[in-house]
Amino acid sequence: MNALEYRNNDDVNFSLHTKKRSASSFRTRKDERRYWILLILLTTLGLLFSLGLLFYNNPVPVDSPSFIPVVERRVVAVVAMLIAAICHSLSTVAFQSITNNRIITPSLLGYESLYSTIHTSTMFLFGAGTMVSFSGTGPFFLQVSLMVLMSVILYGWLLSGKYGELQFVLLIGIIIGTGLNTVSAFMRKLLSPSEFDLLLTRMIGSVNNANPEYFPIVIPLVIIIGLLLFGFSNKLNLLILGKEVSTTFGLKYQANIMYTLVLIAVLMSISTALVGPLTFFGFLVAILSYQAAPTYNHKYIFPMALSIGFFVLTSAYFLMYHVFNAQAVSVFIEFFGGIVFLIVILKGRSL
Repeated sequence: MNALEYRNNDDVNFSLHTKKRSASSFRTRKDERRYWILLILLTTLGLLFSLGLLFYNNPVPVDSPSFIPVVERRVVAVVAMLIAAICHSLSTVAFQSITNNRIITPSLLGYESLYSTIHTSTMFLFGAGTMVSFSGTGPFFLQVSLMVLMSVILYGWLLSGKYGELQFVLLIGIIIGTGLNTVSAFMRKLLSPSEFDLLLTRMIGSVNNANPEYFPIVIPLVIIIGLLLFGFSNKLNLLILGKEVSTTFGLKYQANIMYTLVLIAVLMSISTALVGPLTFFGFLVAILSYQAAPTYNHKYIFPMALSIGFFVLTSAYFLMYHVFNAQAVSVFIEFFGGIVFLIVILKGRSL
């Protein structure tokens, strides 16, 4: 007799596969149906908002020769939104999984602080002229390389050291980030008002900062890393259970943690260098994806997080630009993400 189909004398069904219960990645089939409905709905809404950003309120008539160039400039912003959504959603979910903590983000490792220090020191040491010309493929990949190099050195030193604990990585990352922010704040106080205004435009995250020159290299790189993380989902499902459990299942814990952190570092470095700092965006997307995808299987969480991230960015930019006539979109997203962060902290959930 099959043990899963065993029935006792009281005719109570102990089968794992029932109408209300399933042995799949979801607790019930109702949760699974809800997941696919939300995923399709959010993806569709994200695409509709992106089409709205491309064609709605276009000042140039459709039959004008200038219509296509205007749409092409808007395509750059939409592509930047998609890249930022991929980078922040995947990296934040993966980072929270390996740390087994849903209230922290990869920003704690100092990427945004290093980005701020690079631009502030460029303005402080070389002036506004150099700051304006500090663009192009060379400076972009210099920033990405510095961020990734800092992360690899930090991870390699701490995770292979005597203690080899991820908590030490987080602690050192916070200390480095705080120190870099202090240095940047000191240099900003010595700038002239005009230099400070120019620097401030780089410090606020915006898809308008994206340069299409980077796309031929950035897009394939982001796609490759995204696929690597998605293919790593089964191991992330074990790493979230902790060092002892994952080691019991035969995983090389520190090697897999190091591998995941390097992928996270590349994604966060690309997004920060491309559109600027977005501190709470990844946290907001991750928290919403956990609610929308009631499962611990990352093969389902990653697509939901990506869909939510793209929907949040496209809807926020569309509504702020065309409904409220405001430009501070990233400030609004960060403000809302900060509120969600405080709610999660006060309710004490998912700590």
